[in-house]
Amino acid sequence: MKQVQAKAAKAGKFVDTAHVDTLKSNYKTERWLDNSKKLGKEDSLSVWYSLEELEQFLATAKAEGGDGVRMYFGAYSHVNAPNPLYAGRQTIVMVATKLKETDGMIVNKDLYVNNGKDTNIVAYNIGKLCPPFCIENGGGFEDMEINVTDKALAI
Repeated sequence: MKQVQAKAAKAGKFVDTAHVDTLKSNYKTERWLDNSKKLGKEDSLSVWYSLEELEQFLATAKAEGGDGVRMYFGAYSHVNAPNPLYAGRQTIVMVATKLKETDGMIVNKDLYVNNGKDTNIVAYNIGKLCPPFCIENGGGFEDMEINVTDKALAI
């Protein structure tokens, strides 16, 4: 297989407040409300990471030959979530990618590295979910208003 030298294409762009507000509103009404009813509690609306940890993940991805990041939607298990409050809630997992040629096509593939003993994906997860952790309050977090009426969430 020949070495792929292509540079990763840019896929996104900066957007304005109206765009973000529309996406968030669409998500709440078209996905989140049903997810929350099914869970019996408010599902997460966002995942927060510090700039420092994002920079560390990006540096690791680059050091391993990555040239992009794919963000997968996921959901924590009800049994072994990293925090009991995360059980069943959705999340995102960031996975480093690298351009590869497959069957004559150049594609972004999830990046796996071998450390001599085993092979693992280059990925990052377990940020602060909102809800349940939404507003920082003196070192802790408290719930914030989600702007969906309790009546709409009634199961």
